[in-house]
Amino acid sequence: MDTRQSAAPSPEAAAATAAAPAAAATAAAAPAPRPPRGGPLVVGIVNVTPDSFSDGGRYVEVDDALRHARALVEAGADVIDVGGESTRPGSARVAPIDEQRRVLPVIRQLASEGVRVSIDTMNAATAYAAVEAGADIVNDVSGGLADRFMAQAVADTGSTFVAMHWRGPLDGSDRPDYRDVVTDVHDELQQRVADLVAQGIDPSRLVLDPGLGFSKDAAQNWQVLAGLRGLGRLGLPLMVGASRKRFLGELLPEGAPIEARDQATAVVSVLAALEGVWAVRVHDVAATRAALDVWQAWQQGGRSAGAAKSTRSARNA
Repeated sequence: MDTRQSAAPSPEAAAATAAAPAAAATAAAAPAPRPPRGGPLVVGIVNVTPDSFSDGGRYVEVDDALRHARALVEAGADVIDVGGESTRPGSARVAPIDEQRRVLPVIRQLASEGVRVSIDTMNAATAYAAVEAGADIVNDVSGGLADRFMAQAVADTGSTFVAMHWRGPLDGSDRPDYRDVVTDVHDELQQRVADLVAQGIDPSRLVLDPGLGFSKDAAQNWQVLAGLRGLGRLGLPLMVGASRKRFLGELLPEGAPIEARDQATAVVSVLAALEGVWAVRVHDVAATRAALDVWQAWQQGGRSAGAAKSTRSARNA
């Protein structure tokens, strides 16, 4: 049950709704999600927050956030996901006006440089404003449940919408009990898709995220990853966000720094690529890009070997 839905739009939401036509024009030409051909998109994370679990406080200043985003693009990021509100356990909600003050200057500048930008937000008002500033993807960890105007914002702007599996904020009220985690996540995402489409979102603009670390313990996270192929039967692109999460840290020696999880993240990225995911969302783009490059070279080698074998067989026929 969502306890944070409002009965009426906030002043920020009302103001942003008024700007919807401009935002819609900005997003109209945005490409719809499609299955990757050369591997998944690499989505680089830029947290413009003081309290995110991995890098909170490092990129609060606009110049620092832009410097980091450009480094991620240089390392091979296809998309930069900009967020202004932490979703770590116990984190406090941020007012949309404060969230926008953090993220909009970063989004506007990156978009002006030709960088594809995603806005990581649970607020419809911020989604409207971010798309108007140049973002073309809305990444909502609540899947549109935290703000009942989010589906309208996505439908109005025509942006790509990443809807994550969500059972509420990580404050102890999020119901982490499952009969079978993969089946339950599948069924709940299927219902979420039906609700979002009924609210006017074009299904061709939808991407699903199984929500690793959200209302799931380590064993359940691994079960979800092992079940990605089953989740793919929902018929929509998938984004996987395992980067630096606690369940990866449990594989490392006690006390290992959080950045030590980047190698495990890169391995997860390759395994997710094998299951055909649309995107992987990561902090360390260079490590994941290198791992994916190895995987793609391996695949290309296999195709080249197959082609050479076919050629030799034809010559000997």
